[in-house]
Amino acid sequence: MTEPGGKQVTDTEIAERILALGAPTMEERHAAISALRAIGLPAIGPLLKALAEARENDLRWYAAVALSRIGEPAVGPLIEAMRSNKAPEFRRYGAAALGEVGAPAVELLIAALKSEDPEFRGFLSQALCRIGGPAVEPLRNRLHDADDIIRSCATLTLWKMGEAGVPVIVEDAEKEN
Repeated sequence: MTEPGGKQVTDTEIAERILALGAPTMEERHAAISALRAIGLPAIGPLLKALAEARENDLRWYAAVALSRIGEPAVGPLIEAMRSNKAPEFRRYGAAALGEVGAPAVELLIAALKSEDPEFRGFLSQALCRIGGPAVEPLRNRLHDADDIIRSCATLTLWKMGEAGVPVIVEDAEKEN
C-alpha cells in the first residue's frame, strides 16, 4: 500500500498505528490518528475492523475519530459496515464518525435511509443531525421524495434537528396549504 506521499505502508504498520490508538498518552493517540489520516484509504478496512472488535469505548472513539479524519473516502465503507454490523456500539461510533465528516457524507447518508432496518436509519439520522446545517437543504429536497421511507426519514431528521430543521418543515407545510 502507498501513502499519498508515495511511501509504501505495510499492513503491519497500519496495525501498529491502530494499536497506538490505545496508547497511554494523548500525544501518542493523536499522533496515531494523524498517521492513519495520512495513510487514508488503505487504513479504512483495518479501522472498521478495529471499531467492530473494540472492547472499550476509548478505542472505539479513537478509531471513529481516525475514520472521520480520513473523511469522504471512509463514508461509503462506514455506511456499509454499519448496515451489516448491527451492534449498537459500532453503529453509535460509526454515526459519530460520519457526523464529523460533515457535508461530504450527506448524500450517501440520505440515500442509505432507504434501508428496511429502522435502527440503522436512526443512526444515519443521528449522523445527519450531527452534521446540522449542511444537511438541511438536501433533507428539504427529500420531503416530497417518491420513496415513503426517505420522505418520512427526512421529515423526522429535520424535526430532530430542532431550530435548524423545524422551520423547514413548517415552511414546507405552509406551501402545501
